[in-house]
Amino acid sequence: MSSYRRPRTAGATIFFTVALQQRGATLLCDEVQILREAVAVTRHERPFGIDAWVVLPDHMHCLWTLPSGDADFATRWRLIKARFSRRLAPGMRRASHILRQERGVWQRRFWEHHIRNEEDFAAHQQYCWFNPVKHGLVERAEDWPFSSVHRAIAEGRFATDGPTSARVQCPG
Repeated sequence: MSSYRRPRTAGATIFFTVALQQRGATLLCDEVQILREAVAVTRHERPFGIDAWVVLPDHMHCLWTLPSGDADFATRWRLIKARFSRRLAPGMRRASHILRQERGVWQRRFWEHHIRNEEDFAAHQQYCWFNPVKHGLVERAEDWPFSSVHRAIAEGRFATDGPTSARVQCPG
């Protein structure tokens, strides 16, 4: 069995990519309200800051900041994924899913990257917001409904320049 060595930095800012087991599915957008509720309940129990988030049909990217003194992002993801999955019919399950009592909705692992500096933060925040454009889902980042870019626009941290581009205004 694989042994993953994850950094354990309290108060870290971390970029994540989390995917459904069935790539090409539309489940995350179809059931975005269930996902939002799973995140809200988890944040209430185990707070964390959301710096950016985009939900795509079969995966999502997000940028979190953990509270000082807390490095446990893995438990937060376990809770979010479990709460979301319990509200859905089981997906395609292999014997290993049945053995582990998994519903076959998510890929088991997720990808994480600890943010190193302000430039790294800005690059990953922009990656979240522009991912729907990259995947050809919309022409402009602000046209995708399942993105924290709308909060950034309201706060004046994201300025639109034209029909196909936008610029992020980094703090500082």
